[in-house]
Amino acid sequence: MKPAVIIAGLAVVMVAAAPTPAALAQETPTEIVATQVRAQGHPCKDPQSAQRDQAASKPDEPVWLLQCQDASYRVRLIAGMAAQIERID
Repeated sequence: MKPAVIIAGLAVVMVAAAPTPAALAQETPTEIVATQVRAQGHPCKDPQSAQRDQAASKPDEPVWLLQCQDASYRVRLIAGMAAQIERID
């Protein structure tokens, strides 16, 4: 078999095995917000729910109320910046 045929076949296999955008979009809002909270150093063990706070949200700055087993947070997500995270009880 020629090397070009092997490389072309390998490329087809790699493309077929790549995750689709739909597969990558399986994360829930709870998981997404909890990941951001943890990435900024806040504890969030076993995230329970994330509810959108419509009253506090702005068009480009959604606010989520995140409930974790060990804490609750109000999280304002701002594109290209760190989220504003406030612990609430």
